Amino acid sequence: MKTHRIGIIMNGVTGRMGTNQHLVRSIKAIIDQGGVKLSDSETIMPDPVLVGRNQAKLVALAARVGVGRVSTNLDAELANPENHIYFDATLTGQRPVGVRKAIAAGKHIYCEKPIATTHAEALALAREATAAGLKNGVVQDKLWLPGLVKLKYLIDTGFFGKILSVRGEFGYWVFTGEHEKLQRPSWNYRKEDDGGIIVDMLCHWQYVIQNLFGEIRSVSCLGATHLPKRWDEAGKPYACTADDSAYATFELRNGVICHFNSSWCVRVDRDDLLTLQVDGTQGSAVAGLRDCKAQALAATPRCTWNPDVDSPVKYKDGWVRVPDQGIYDNAFKVEWELFLRHVVTGSPFPWSLLEGAKGVQLAELGLRSSAERRWIDVPSPA
Repeated sequence: MKTHRIGIIMNGVTGRMGTNQHLVRSIKAIIDQGGVKLSDSETIMPDPVLVGRNQAKLVALAARVGVGRVSTNLDAELANPENHIYFDATLTGQRPVGVRKAIAAGKHIYCEKPIATTHAEALALAREATAAGLKNGVVQDKLWLPGLVKLKYLIDTGFFGKILSVRGEFGYWVFTGEHEKLQRPSWNYRKEDDGGIIVDMLCHWQYVIQNLFGEIRSVSCLGATHLPKRWDEAGKPYACTADDSAYATFELRNGVICHFNSSWCVRVDRDDLLTLQVDGTQGSAVAGLRDCKAQALAATPRCTWNPDVDSPVKYKDGWVRVPDQGIYDNAFKVEWELFLRHVVTGSPFPWSLLEGAKGVQLAELGLRSSAERRWIDVPSPA
């Protein structure tokens, strides 16, 4: 058995997302399954080193997860020829520093999104990594959510006919921290710390829309800070300077209209924390994180407006669950495996830093639209 041992510098994985999704549910899960199988005689085995500023946190996390390597010296790990990939899950504003060091050291690059705080910086990072001949990628995890995989299957098989519109609802109530335990870190609500839901979520909606429905032509976005005061991890009150809700409409180049509501100030009365309703001439579907239900034209009830009587139609009964097409793995893990294959074998990996820059661009345009209270055109992709 030939084993490709790939050293991965994992910078910033002591945070919630880095620990749970990237370390525990992705890299450690890949190790536990015996690596990424290329053939009956060949595998890829990740060898992570956890990097950060707090030695005690790194040691405790490594012990809990069962990882043997930790370091507070990023430069030393970048200089180690046994490390092949640099992964960055640090704060967005810090990311370009680590990525540029990794590019200079000749390491392949894999990043959480957003890959930078501005489109110009994100585009520069993408071009620098490509010019250096390094394989690079950005996390676009929602493409591998089971519900969206099923939705993509319906699109690919022509179920919708001509797609007309997409309605996305995302979010949940994030407690202020005054009386309850925080679900999200306090920096998310401070603009000076690169927080805000427009910056966070429009990067996601860009790649979801592009990969499923088409290229975005223009955007109209309104951001709001509904809760002006929250309490931080130490229980101290602070002013919220970043948007906690975003209401965005996207016009696509193919004529499809997409509208996405994103909020950390909404209570959930829907099937999941994220739902996408797609309406087409021949059918409609609603996808959540794991499930998807559909209604064909032939099964669509005839609706009549009459508020004076109880509805004779049980609308929810007219939808059919889209069956599973197989076993669905963790979305972050699926993309990690694809990137590891890309690094070792050169197999296609279209989710590059350049694609990540598109997400940053859309977030930037969304912020501009909100500030100027108008539609903003999205430049055609180069």
